[in-house]
Amino acid sequence: MVLTYPWGASVTVVARAVGLRDFIWRCFSISNAAHQINEDIRDKEIRLIGSDGAQLGIMSPEAALEIAAEQDLDLVKISPTSNPPVCKIMDYGKYRFEQSKREKETKKNQKIIEIKEIRMSPGIGVNDFNTKLKSGQKFLSDGDRLKVTVRFRGREMTHTEIGEQLLSRFAEACADVATVSKPPKLEGRHMTMFLSSKISK
Repeated sequence: MVLTYPWGASVTVVARAVGLRDFIWRCFSISNAAHQINEDIRDKEIRLIGSDGAQLGIMSPEAALEIAAEQDLDLVKISPTSNPPVCKIMDYGKYRFEQSKREKETKKNQKIIEIKEIRMSPGIGVNDFNTKLKSGQKFLSDGDRLKVTVRFRGREMTHTEIGEQLLSRFAEACADVATVSKPPKLEGRHMTMFLSSKISK
């Protein structure tokens, strides 16, 4: 019988007789699992931690597995590099499900900062400059990072200081909402500057 957990892992289910109970259905192989569990643990001996955190001592994986089975829980190797390896009794399916939920919540709360770009030429007119400036200020006000680039053509390369002055002007006009994270730098025919927003996104 094969089950599928919400995070997509396939689980093979087998029956095992324990004590007075006829069969306990346990899952022992989870594809791509982050831990070795149950019958996958084949060390000579392990240090066992109970489901309540109690230290249960050093024993064989078989003995530990019987204890886990009696509680209808899984045996999970949590510290494979220890000597001997440390295993814990837990509900592995519940653990993986809660871990998946936490990871999704973390991703949801992560701040995504986009890098927007403004491109100009050294001979840009006042109106065009103001239009580009307004767009840049809006990006920064939204919490995004801004890359401002001046491209030089032909003989404009002999006056790269014009591009640097243009970028400095742009940065000064954005001083209320941004700081210069990378000052103007010439690379080939492009001079680039990065501005970081002072506003948290």
